[in-house]
Amino acid sequence: MHSAVFLIEFGAIILGLGLLGRFAGRFQFSPIPLYLLAGLAFGKGGLLPLGASEEFVAIGAEIGVILLLLMLGLEYTASDLVSNLKTQYPAGLVDFALNAVPGAVAALLLGWGPVAAVVLAGVTWISSSGVIAKVLGDLGRLGNRETPVILSILVLEDLAMAVYLPIITALLAGVSLAAGSATLAIALGVAGAVLFIALRYGRVISRFVSSDDPEKLLLVVLGLTLLVAGIAQQLQVSAAVGAFLVGIALSGEVAEGTHTLLSPLRDLFAAVFFVFFGLHTDPASIPPVLLPALALAVVTALTKIATGYWAARRAGVGVKGRWRAGGTLVARGEFSIVIAGLAVTAGIEPQMGPLATAYVLLLVVIGPLTARWTEPIAQRLVGRRRTAVAAAPAARDTVPAVEVLEPVDDGPAGRA
Repeated sequence: MHSAVFLIEFGAIILGLGLLGRFAGRFQFSPIPLYLLAGLAFGKGGLLPLGASEEFVAIGAEIGVILLLLMLGLEYTASDLVSNLKTQYPAGLVDFALNAVPGAVAALLLGWGPVAAVVLAGVTWISSSGVIAKVLGDLGRLGNRETPVILSILVLEDLAMAVYLPIITALLAGVSLAAGSATLAIALGVAGAVLFIALRYGRVISRFVSSDDPEKLLLVVLGLTLLVAGIAQQLQVSAAVGAFLVGIALSGEVAEGTHTLLSPLRDLFAAVFFVFFGLHTDPASIPPVLLPALALAVVTALTKIATGYWAARRAGVGVKGRWRAGGTLVARGEFSIVIAGLAVTAGIEPQMGPLATAYVLLLVVIGPLTARWTEPIAQRLVGRRRTAVAAAPAARDTVPAVEVLEPVDDGPAGRA
């Protein structure tokens, strides 16, 4: 009987997620907010609380995080990470300062304490690579001149996760300063070792893993990822970081084949992860934190736009591309939920989960809109301001107009 109830519940969840994903795809927006809402509906205080399948959903959610980070690591090679770190680190520092600080300040103003401040800083700092990649594809901007700038910022954020996640894991576990320092040292040592091995012996590893049989390739890569993730978690580094490093170590045809094979699994378990996060959030707890979440969403949307604008300007991108870069970076999603999920599991602050859920719901909906409309709205506002300045009698009579030349428009890279 218990088995039948489990199958009914889990089958209903998967079917519901499929229908929600189809609905989101029809209207061309991210399904993440719908998955979170589904979790709220099936969780404590929801319309139909789960019973038999909750434990399995929890395991699926953990696998979902591991696959998300593995697939992200497959997008980059070790040389890409090293190159981006050398050339784009100022943009990464600006990104951290403008977007992590508001989260930390908000947590302190809410009286949550320093540990919660570090966690909320991560929630507001990291953009959603998944949502942004989908938006760039949907808007046909993959070949635009600002797109490498956007991807560089995302790469730096992902690389920073390898340091950040062990830090908050140690903080949430309440370990001593010495133990926390040891955990961070282990994380940095493991990350450095993996990057070194990937740079020097990446082809050897890829040849070892490679197989012409998709079944064998899937089993080897998935098994290796789960094994490394488990070892990393045992060392209190982070299972997610372990999976990310495995993805970086694989390259070439192996990375492409793995990406193709694991994409459906990633999408399935990632959806389960978002549902799981919603399951642990009482819908009644969201209204009290909705106003702080909205204020934080507005502030960090503006700071992300400023980050993208500055980074694109530094790279020599034209004005339109600067606004597009800023608007595209606004979306938050999977990583914000991953970080908040660690805090919810540790039980450091009851309102952290509801606030993070409301915050992500707002920005995962607003993000695609800002990606599409930031540039035309900014150009219209700038045009009106220039018109007003040109019409001012004092300006016409005393100072001759000087035209400021901007870089060429920055659409697709091949455009003149």
